[in-house]
Amino acid sequence: MVGFLCGCAAILLKSLIHWIQTALTSWFDAPVDWLFLLVYPGVGMLLSLLFVRFVLKDDISHGVTKVLQAVSKNDSHIRSHNIWSSIAASSVTIGFGGSVGAEAPIVYSGAAIGSTIARKAGLSYRNVTMLLGCGAAAAIAGIFKAPLAGVLFTLEILLFNMSMNAILPLLLSSVTATVVTYLFMGTDVQFAGSIEAFRMANIPFYLVLGVFCGFMSLYFIRVTLKVEDRMRHFRNPFARWALCALLLGVLIFFFPPLYGEGYSSLSLMLNNNPGEVARAIFGEKTLSNPWLFLLFFAAILLFKVFATAFTNAGGGVGGTFGPTLVSGGLAGFVIARLINLTGIAVVPEANFVLVGMGGLMAGVMQAPMTAIFLIAEITGGYELLIPLIVTAAVSYGTIRFFEQYSIYTKRIAAQGELLTHDSDQAVLTLLKTQDMVETDFLPVRIDGTLGELVQAISLSRRNLFPVLDSEGRFQGVITLNDVREQMFDASQYDKVKIYSLMKSAPAFVYQDEKMDSVMDKFESTQAWNLPVLDDENKYLGFVSKSKIFSSYRDQLKAVSNE
Repeated sequence: MVGFLCGCAAILLKSLIHWIQTALTSWFDAPVDWLFLLVYPGVGMLLSLLFVRFVLKDDISHGVTKVLQAVSKNDSHIRSHNIWSSIAASSVTIGFGGSVGAEAPIVYSGAAIGSTIARKAGLSYRNVTMLLGCGAAAAIAGIFKAPLAGVLFTLEILLFNMSMNAILPLLLSSVTATVVTYLFMGTDVQFAGSIEAFRMANIPFYLVLGVFCGFMSLYFIRVTLKVEDRMRHFRNPFARWALCALLLGVLIFFFPPLYGEGYSSLSLMLNNNPGEVARAIFGEKTLSNPWLFLLFFAAILLFKVFATAFTNAGGGVGGTFGPTLVSGGLAGFVIARLINLTGIAVVPEANFVLVGMGGLMAGVMQAPMTAIFLIAEITGGYELLIPLIVTAAVSYGTIRFFEQYSIYTKRIAAQGELLTHDSDQAVLTLLKTQDMVETDFLPVRIDGTLGELVQAISLSRRNLFPVLDSEGRFQGVITLNDVREQMFDASQYDKVKIYSLMKSAPAFVYQDEKMDSVMDKFESTQAWNLPVLDDENKYLGFVSKSKIFSSYRDQLKAVSNE
């Protein structure tokens, strides 16, 4: 069911993008009409911004990152509106020429389909997560006609700790979505190219391409996140939209191939027709100087990441999946053309375009297996499997020297909300401090007496008593051992004040604190119980090691499918 619905969603998204693009550009018949391409992306970004801000009132950008956050901190629950809202917003953004991809939004929609069906069926966290992954895999499979890549994408990027038991449902959902897409859109590969046979003599050049893709991946990640963070300094969303729309329009004016997803340019390069990509729209003049021609493509490669960041920061809804493929193809072409121009060797440029797609994807997403088989599936380039493996592996190894996280995980890893292949860390990430709070401790007033404390002791099943002031703020703690001798001396009940008996807590825990931080406090203080406070230092309860260990065991069973 999930696979079928995700296949339909992928078809709908691709069709909407095509219909909008056709409606906006099919009537062009004069050079001046191309000036609309400078304005269209900004209009699409504005429409998406208005839709998200005033209709949805929810953040739906960066779909893959949102799915990762749902798995790690929201019990794999994704709001049902994401089934359609991501499709609606991204189709407008991309249809109007936004320089982003449709893959992240369809992953968000697919994951929402799986999560919603699982929750309606009342399934457990493990099975909700399983169907969420099936939806994401089916979405990738459906939009690319690449079932194996869909499975690998989910296992490598989304569900780090899913066991081999997940393979069968992931395969079924991916194949189902692919078949649905085949029925409605044909069985042709998405990027057919003029691929030449692989030659062993070119392996050194593929190694060079792998290193180049690794550094370009680092550039892609750092620049994307930096530009988006800088744009967030504009608190007024409409001022931010205006600036981003202007900057994107300027980029498209100088480099027309930055308009839209860029897949048409990718197809031209794969078919050894880069001249059509470099053809200037204004005046239909071509770049005759070979080095200027190469410089033009290098500039597109460098500025593509800015175009993508401006589109997303300005209110558009789209992903970096598509731009990564386009940038990878550009990287492959630049390296191949440079080799050919310098006379070092003669290499097939279309082959390098194809392999570069895999190299950059392996680095940016830090998912080499996904990159290798996705490119092979969407291009039919299985005969280039060896250079794909070489380039993807070298690219991945290169970027790992400088960057531990992918473009999807870097921000949420900094927030301590990322599930990893480390089961211990994954379980701690899933545990929430507010769920660990125990509230059956009887509090006593700081200005109270020993007699009042003895009364509380007689009514409590615990041997720990929080001391609070008149406004409920935590002041200290008293244990039964602290007053064991005095509590039997009735003559002291009205004389001894509680503030003279209490002691400070060894550490405080806050309700939104990450569990790994809480465990660090337990380890450093050697305490068995720590008080939990809200942002105003008001007492909420205690968190205990025994409660955490019990919840840890339960969660570990769920994560490990035991």
